[in-house]
Amino acid sequence: MKFEGSSVVVTGAGSGIGAAIARLAAERGARVCVSDLDGAKANTVAQEIGGMAVACDVRDEAQVKSLIAKASQTHGDVDIYVSNAGLGGADPSHAASQSDAHWELNWQVHVMSHVYAARALLPQMINRKSGHLVNVASAAGLLNQIGDAAYSATKHAAVSFAESLAITHGVDGIGVSVVCPQYVATPLLGLSDADAATQGSLLTADDVALSVVDGVEAGRFLILSHPEVQTYAVHRATDHDRWVTGMQMLRAKAMDRFGGIQVENFYKLV
Repeated sequence: MKFEGSSVVVTGAGSGIGAAIARLAAERGARVCVSDLDGAKANTVAQEIGGMAVACDVRDEAQVKSLIAKASQTHGDVDIYVSNAGLGGADPSHAASQSDAHWELNWQVHVMSHVYAARALLPQMINRKSGHLVNVASAAGLLNQIGDAAYSATKHAAVSFAESLAITHGVDGIGVSVVCPQYVATPLLGLSDADAATQGSLLTADDVALSVVDGVEAGRFLILSHPEVQTYAVHRATDHDRWVTGMQMLRAKAMDRFGGIQVENFYKLV
């Protein structure tokens, strides 16, 4: 599906990857609704690109429905919905040490937000035989993020749900993409474009946005801004035991080099 002339919604678009996707979508000729939990940030990006802004907590199904209704009223039926909102947070100690509340937060933001959007959009998309759902997951959804079990588990679930959407609704003329970037210089990790300039494995948000927009227009299901992730996933599938051993070694390397598990430093090891 082409972005030119399309009505596009991007969540988590007040900064980082979401903002970059919103900007590029507008450059490609889309009518863009910029959504974020932080309404002020959403409004700043929307004003920059000539779009509209809607504050939305994607954990709340009613707010997701309202977001879609407002975007549709202003820009027409939503053609492309980019479910991008996300969060991160390291395990305090062992892999099960995060609180129930933290696990629930990850589940709501990384999984149910996609479900709520699909639940609201699918009936109209099925009826008109068109539309594209983009679920932003992570390389952790194909592999694992060392030191953040809730993030990894829910990103795996996000990939699985995107597969279900594609398998079920391809016959309805609906496109589905799942985006699985690895390390990206965004506020989520406290990294900037300057950091990305020093390490090839660390991409900018603009790099990822280009992969997403081009991938959607090409009709790709799996969008990998970091092509090496596919190689890692093949290794994992080919010999899971060996892959786990390799990840244990990577964890040990991080502990030795940084004195702890700091997600924002992992890009320096790969």
